[in-house]
Amino acid sequence: ENLAFGDETITLDKIKAGAKEIEVDQFIEQLPGGYDYVVSERGSSISLGQRQLLSFLRAYLSDPKILILDEATSSIDHESEKLIQRATEKITKNRTSIIIAHRLSTIEKADKIIVMEHGKIVEEGRHLELLDKNGYYATLYKAQLRHEVEMEEEQEESK
Repeated sequence: ENLAFGDETITLDKIKAGAKEIEVDQFIEQLPGGYDYVVSERGSSISLGQRQLLSFLRAYLSDPKILILDEATSSIDHESEKLIQRATEKITKNRTSIIIAHRLSTIEKADKIIVMEHGKIVEEGRHLELLDKNGYYATLYKAQLRHEVEMEEEQEESK
């Protein structure tokens, strides 16, 4: 019911097919009660990444003409980020999508990236074009990449 967002034409079979398509079916099936699991108010019984994945499934099932994703991968763990990135590719396919992101790995495959600084557009293009320009986007991207490598190294050292 929650995933169908009140749309009675969305059956359990359609929900399961959508979940499989955007690769969230295994996560849902592992919940106590699977697709019948009741998420507590504000989703406090599941992780932020899991809440995000359920939101993606809801969006996928509603099939909007225009999709806006705002900071879809902020404040989530690395594993959830990978799932969300794959789901993002699938839910944005063949539709107009606007993705607002500070984590640049989220938008690498976008048809067009618009880079803003202090409210002004400073660059635009595809990921590789922007890296080749070696401008503001490239600087941000390289800094984020270095930070991710440092975080992974710290995690390895703490094991």
